[in-house]
Amino acid sequence: MLQRLLLIALAGALGTVVRFLLLEFVKTKAGTALAFPLGTLVVNMTGCFLAGLFLEFAEIHLHVASETRIIVMVGFMGAFTTFSSVILETAHLIRKADWFAVHLNLIVENFVGLAALFGGSVVAKAVFM
Repeated sequence: MLQRLLLIALAGALGTVVRFLLLEFVKTKAGTALAFPLGTLVVNMTGCFLAGLFLEFAEIHLHVASETRIIVMVGFMGAFTTFSSVILETAHLIRKADWFAVHLNLIVENFVGLAALFGGSVVAKAVFM
């Protein structure tokens, strides 16, 4: 059990670092003038896509043990994409009364996230089958 927790923690640390680096990359490319939380959107859509890709590939080709899937999905992906960031940024938009951005953020994060998850799955099937 201790080994499992340590592996999840290490995967989480890696996910956090990768998340930070991607957010910084988007921030440098997009600038800070944007009112829309683009960095979090990019991270979450990338995470959804990678989750679909990993789940499909791991199940079909690697026959990854459920233990390893837990480490990757709970540890790395849990730290890499956090829905709490979406909610915090949406709350910030609500405080600013930017109702268009509030609705856009919630709709895009959820629907595009689902599309990215299934997109990752389709790519995994196409590339690895």
